Amino acid sequence: MMPKVSIIIPTRNRCRLLCRAIESAQLAGTDVEIIVVDVASDDATTNVCAALSDRGVIHYVRTSRQLAPAAARNAGLLSSTAPYISFLDDDDIRLPGSLDKQLARLDSEPEAGMIYGRAFYGDDNGEPADGFYPEHCPEGDLFWELMRWNFIPCPAVIFRRACLTRIGLLDDEIPGIEDWDLWVRIAELYPVISVAEPVAIWRRSNPSSHQFTSRGEKLHKTARALHKDKWLRLPRALAANSAQRRKAKHEFKSTAAQQLVWEAASNLKAKHLPGFARVAFAGALMYPVDVSRKTLKTLLNRRISTNKSFNENRLL
Repeated sequence: MMPKVSIIIPTRNRCRLLCRAIESAQLAGTDVEIIVVDVASDDATTNVCAALSDRGVIHYVRTSRQLAPAAARNAGLLSSTAPYISFLDDDDIRLPGSLDKQLARLDSEPEAGMIYGRAFYGDDNGEPADGFYPEHCPEGDLFWELMRWNFIPCPAVIFRRACLTRIGLLDDEIPGIEDWDLWVRIAELYPVISVAEPVAIWRRSNPSSHQFTSRGEKLHKTARALHKDKWLRLPRALAANSAQRRKAKHEFKSTAAQQLVWEAASNLKAKHLPGFARVAFAGALMYPVDVSRKTLKTLLNRRISTNKSFNENRLL
């Protein structure tokens, strides 16, 4: 019988993390097809996956060469059979029962193309760390909101396979933000719904984690080009009036500049000076006016906060 949902897990040389991700996928739903795409691993991953495949735990796909994350996910999509799809990186975790809960909501909203939930920030051991995101979980027509920034955690999404018939597969030429691009293209055509509770644990990147997303300046450069050359040329964006298009450009620039300021400050606080220099330079180059304004605003707010704290201490 056809499974209800296919959860696709790309992996390369991270056998220990992979087993944890597979176990979480098993516990997340009652009718789940787990597809592991082994991207030419040369460690014990091949043997472990072969054993799990023989036991019927996973459907195993192995590539003969290294692929970009989007291409690996596409290989999993082409091997999947379920009407619903979810992605899970090998260092992320799905929470127990979360797939079933989201599927029940998605089944009740036949017009919706996808559903998402919140994700806990996770440490290197897969344990919830400090908080979750997004803070708010809007629903409905999210096209323009997603054009501004990606607030949807990748491991917290389930989408309908039928959407791919209209929008196509993942774009493998935009590493690191191919999931964001997919959400934008789905949201252009379909309503998006949510559950306002955590459904996954997302391993947070940091300068020492060696994840692709730890190089934020690269993602920002890619997103900037994508917004200009692809998203603003989607049929719905082209059909919008000039005021809406100007607003979309302004909000994207403003949000990206703020994010770059925060990332630079985070690197500086962690005393990771090369990371600080890369992000600060990239921000000044891409959004000089917005970054300057937001940096000044951040410094003024910190000074006001410091002065307020100093005066309160004097009164004590």
